[in-house]
Amino acid sequence: MRLRDLPHPDPGEPDTRSGPRFLLWLFRRQLRGQTKALCWGTLHMGAVACLPVVVGAAVQAAVESSAAGLVRAGLLLACLGLVMAVADTMLHRSAVTNWITAAARVQQLLARHTARLGAVLTRRVAAGEVVKVSTGDVEKIGWLVESASRFSAAVVVTGAVCAGLVLHEPRLGLIVVLGIVAVMLTVFPLVPAATRRADRERARSGRAAELASDTVAGLRVLRGIGGEELFLGRYRRASDELRVASVHTARMWSLIDALQVAVPGTLLLVVVWQGHRLAADGAITPGGLVTVYGAVLFLLFPLRLFQEGAMAWAFSRPAARRAVRVLSMRRGDTTGGDGVPEPSGPPALHDPLTGLTAPAGRLTAVVHGDADGAEGPAARLGGRPPDEDEGSASPSVEIDGHPASELPRAVVRATVLVQDKDPVLLSGTLAELLDVPASGRVDAATALAAASCSDVLDSLAHTSPEAARDPLLGRITERGRSLSGGQRQRLALARSLLADPPVLVLDEPTSAVDAHTEARIGAALRELRAGRTTVVLTSSPLLLEHADRVVLLLDGRVAAEGTHHDLWRDVPGYRAVVGRDTGADPSDPAADRTAVRSESLHVEENA
Repeated sequence: MRLRDLPHPDPGEPDTRSGPRFLLWLFRRQLRGQTKALCWGTLHMGAVACLPVVVGAAVQAAVESSAAGLVRAGLLLACLGLVMAVADTMLHRSAVTNWITAAARVQQLLARHTARLGAVLTRRVAAGEVVKVSTGDVEKIGWLVESASRFSAAVVVTGAVCAGLVLHEPRLGLIVVLGIVAVMLTVFPLVPAATRRADRERARSGRAAELASDTVAGLRVLRGIGGEELFLGRYRRASDELRVASVHTARMWSLIDALQVAVPGTLLLVVVWQGHRLAADGAITPGGLVTVYGAVLFLLFPLRLFQEGAMAWAFSRPAARRAVRVLSMRRGDTTGGDGVPEPSGPPALHDPLTGLTAPAGRLTAVVHGDADGAEGPAARLGGRPPDEDEGSASPSVEIDGHPASELPRAVVRATVLVQDKDPVLLSGTLAELLDVPASGRVDAATALAAASCSDVLDSLAHTSPEAARDPLLGRITERGRSLSGGQRQRLALARSLLADPPVLVLDEPTSAVDAHTEARIGAALRELRAGRTTVVLTSSPLLLEHADRVVLLLDGRVAAEGTHHDLWRDVPGYRAVVGRDTGADPSDPAADRTAVRSESLHVEENA
């Protein structure tokens, strides 16, 4: 494959049964490129291996005072030089193409599978490990693919040279073969130990990357609670462990390097001593002796390629294992659906597991008795199929009476949009943030106004000169770290409102917003989403009072449903959850709640 053809139209379905099987699958997908690199590598190394023969012939011609022999040797050397130059260039080109092609294939596989998994991925794999797989591990896998052709060519040419030495001069040839075997027996048994040390280094590297990622993501919070020194100490310890593991790995590879110099050097001394005896006895010509010496020196070159191949395997094996761990994750069967009608209009949602029903075209608020368990219903209502953490027997949520697991994935994604409790904002302009698939019914200005983003636009105008003439040109930093938690939350809400999906599920959309802003958002949300199915998971009276219907979940099941005021008056459990046992007056549920949230969340909003 040519680099101009990247990315791959279809990266294929990988074999994820194990790391070696994945690497074998990757090689099979590029057999043509590997064969081309092997041919060029064999030609290049074969030309290099022929140099001692031509040099030996030149020496013998000089000894015999043969001008014609010297001319022939000179012409052969020129031809070999030309072949070596062309073959080496093409080998490098082919090998690097294999590297980039393999790395691009793995990156496409990871990107595609990450999109399939969605939020499931971060619940099973640490963020630092995901970053490690998609960056450093991809490079290591590509290195193995790139070095495989040179390693294979080295094996072929080394075998041919050893066979030629045995045929040319049996006694010296057998010494060389025994020396090569000695190198293998002294060096390659150390490779498993080097691999284990490399594994420990990779594990500590992933841990340090994970810790650094988590620390940077929570830096604002750490500064607020004075926890910077604690996490700095943790990172220092993780960094020291990584340094120690790296030193241990380097020591092993240094030992392998030393052996690869000492053993072949000893072999060369033995060959020189034996060759001198044979030349003194007249058993070998001077040209033949030079040929043997040159062949031994040449064999040091493929031995270095053997070491490179061993290192590439040692580093790529754990990398492939981590990649397979991500690629083998499944979130359930979401591909079926032949003959299942797509939902038309605002559909209704029903969760058989909890008994929760969200009527079509209505604003339904869900109050969860367990705040930590609120994430489960939000993910389920988004059509996420059950995974092994929940048990395969859990029924799928139903969209207009059809299980989401039986609907095509594209239909579910186009129908239901879930805004997580901690939404992610990518870096770029505000226009790029709001450039999402949308129905066209809601424009950007309306969505921003409904989410009360006027102060966000002012903030972006102060930090981005371009935003002074057009607010949509304001730049947002990575993950929106230049904004407060409430501002990030409201921008994410504006993005969801702009998308205007048939079903919108909001998980605590105003948890970091002050009470006055929350009240405005509640009223605007009810007006803007009129005629659309909307589910809001919240315990805030300022949002609950705008809902058409409120559902209380206790112990994972529907315990009561009705309007906010009716539930407050008739259901003590509802008052306990929504009022947080504050003793608020049932006749005015929002009054005390508003005061408490106005005081506490206003501080968080401006943190």
